[in-house]
Amino acid sequence: MNTTGAGGGTQAERILRGVGGAANVESLTHCATRLRFQLHDGSKADAAALDGVDGVMATVPQSGDRLQIVIGGAVARVYTEIMNLPTMSGGGTPAPKSDADVKAEARAKGRGRYAYVDNFFEYLSDSFRPLMGVLLGSSLIIAIASVLDALGFVDFRAADKSSTWVFVDAMWRSVLYFLPIMVAYNAAKKLKIDPWVGAAVMAAVMTPNFTGMLNPESGIPGITCTTNATLGTQSCVAHVFGLPMQLNDYGGQVFVPLMMVAVLALVYKGLQRIFPETVHLVFVPFFSMLIMIPVTAFLIGPMGVWAGNGLGEGLSWLNGNAPIVFAILIPLLYPFLVPLGLHWPLNALMLVNINTLGYDFIQGPMGAWNFACFGATAGVLLLSLRHREAEMRQTATGALAAGLLGGISEPSLYGIHLRFKRIYPRMLVGCLVGGVIVGVMGGVDTKAFAFTSLLTIPVFSPMTTYVIAITAAFFVSMALVYFSDFRTPEDRARANAERDAVEAAEHGTTVTEERELVTVGAPAQAAGAGEETPVQAQTQTQAQDQAQTPATAQAPAQTPATVAATTAAAKTATDGKTTELAAPVAGHVVSLDDVKDPVFASRALGEGVGIEPADGRVVAPVAGELMVVAETGHAFGIRTADGVEVLIHIGIDTVRMNGEGFDVRVEAGGKVAAGDLLALVDLDAVRAADHPTVTLMTVTNTAELASVEPRTGQDVTAGTPVVTVRR
Repeated sequence: MNTTGAGGGTQAERILRGVGGAANVESLTHCATRLRFQLHDGSKADAAALDGVDGVMATVPQSGDRLQIVIGGAVARVYTEIMNLPTMSGGGTPAPKSDADVKAEARAKGRGRYAYVDNFFEYLSDSFRPLMGVLLGSSLIIAIASVLDALGFVDFRAADKSSTWVFVDAMWRSVLYFLPIMVAYNAAKKLKIDPWVGAAVMAAVMTPNFTGMLNPESGIPGITCTTNATLGTQSCVAHVFGLPMQLNDYGGQVFVPLMMVAVLALVYKGLQRIFPETVHLVFVPFFSMLIMIPVTAFLIGPMGVWAGNGLGEGLSWLNGNAPIVFAILIPLLYPFLVPLGLHWPLNALMLVNINTLGYDFIQGPMGAWNFACFGATAGVLLLSLRHREAEMRQTATGALAAGLLGGISEPSLYGIHLRFKRIYPRMLVGCLVGGVIVGVMGGVDTKAFAFTSLLTIPVFSPMTTYVIAITAAFFVSMALVYFSDFRTPEDRARANAERDAVEAAEHGTTVTEERELVTVGAPAQAAGAGEETPVQAQTQTQAQDQAQTPATAQAPAQTPATVAATTAAAKTATDGKTTELAAPVAGHVVSLDDVKDPVFASRALGEGVGIEPADGRVVAPVAGELMVVAETGHAFGIRTADGVEVLIHIGIDTVRMNGEGFDVRVEAGGKVAAGDLLALVDLDAVRAADHPTVTLMTVTNTAELASVEPRTGQDVTAGTPVVTVRR
């Protein structure tokens, strides 16, 4: 809860004021016990004022304008309250960028090994992405017309349709036919040249004057048309300025504008260097059009058509000769292409297929991926309802609606799937199942470019095959996500605990400390008498854990003496008003005075000991409840049945390792016995990250106890008593 004290304002407001205000905060993080501020100017922090804030145990200035404020077990709450202050809505104020920073960011834009590859796909993506809205709009118009066609209201494909339905055709064809002009505009904008010049160049070869030359009966002199007797197709050549120019209908072509704008950018920027800036507006567009319209009509246009047709024919060959392979490959590729924006080339091929073949065979298998994606989102939605996760329920509901009604996968991908690594493997199974069904049943085609949603089902043929495939993909993904959960067991326990705390706060009640620690879909089991808790079950398999431990973290097999010491510690952990805390790791015990951490050395987190570890096996020093299990695995908090609060902190500043090298074996809210395995730590990884490996154990509520007596200067095995607590 927020606390208000002397000086005015809540605890969070006073802390923020004490560090110099939000404008002085570059970033803020926290570990198990401390707020970690990176300030723009460390001298602006008022240590005396901060030490006077209720709940602040200590203020520790550090080098590099860093500041640590020791809060203890309430650090997560205080952090959240600070970040929720209106002035911290941006998460702090980034430091001003130097010239070196700007150059570094520019270099970082080449995310892959080859920057030009990334730039190429960004060019494709940014040329298409702004058109998503109008493409979706035309897709839904096609879907409505197809539904009416299926119900017998109109023959959607008839050659003699009424003027009404010819007009409806114009509504959706407007987007697909003039798509090259729209793509040229976006592509030119991406390459930082006048987008209207790009649009004008592309429009020149789509005017009625140009397309009229394709009609052999137009009577225009200088046009020769020939018919391919095998394919039944007709090609025309016009003689312009005495040179032969192949004529094409560029409506719906996308490769041509992409190629044209890439050349136009070179010409445009070259002209900008030639002419003085004062006459750019007149001469740069003029000469750009004068050069690029003929180049496009004579060279780039035919090349783009050939390239598109060639790629389409290649995929058509694969679809015709290995339909099952093709139908499986497409839905398995899309989940990896879409997040990177690399799916647009395939989308472009769909449009080429429709223009050249009269149908497309890619969108059908692609529907299996889309509906597997939406099924995974549905599984998340069901789990969020089951576990009363309001935020996730809202996210999943919106994403599912956008998917099922609009065929848009991005809200699901970016809002949910890419945040939880357990979803993708389960979703891929749904993609595989849907793809296999499409392949085995002979494939699915469509004569229109359509976003794969519930509303566009009628545009696919055979519709029965398509419906079976997308239904299977949807429900397989949904079931796998629902029954195995999108969260790990640890994350689920933590999320449920946070939910319970919020609900308790809303209702003004106390949260029950027993947490559900079972895998979703498995029978719930209370940790009562005669039953195994997950931690107890884990203790019984410590031998297996040791066998699986990495070489850098593996401890020698426990000797009889070690087992005896652990058993003795467990039996004597609470003896009247005395509690013995055992060593959580094997190693040499040192005083907190010798620890290179001013917070622990000052006893701000209580009296205790440090242990220079001999191995990476960390065990519970006493029986109790796990009140804190840091996500990064570097800290654990245990409260005994008689109220002793123990903090185990592995290494110094190891929170910065973000969990690398820490294999956590317990969950927050669980019960542990003395000697139960808490974590396996790769000490070599800690040293490689330049962090001290000393493991600290303190009694955080020392002030409430009669005495806390450390025993230092000895070499111990895990389980040997090293601290005596008297109440």
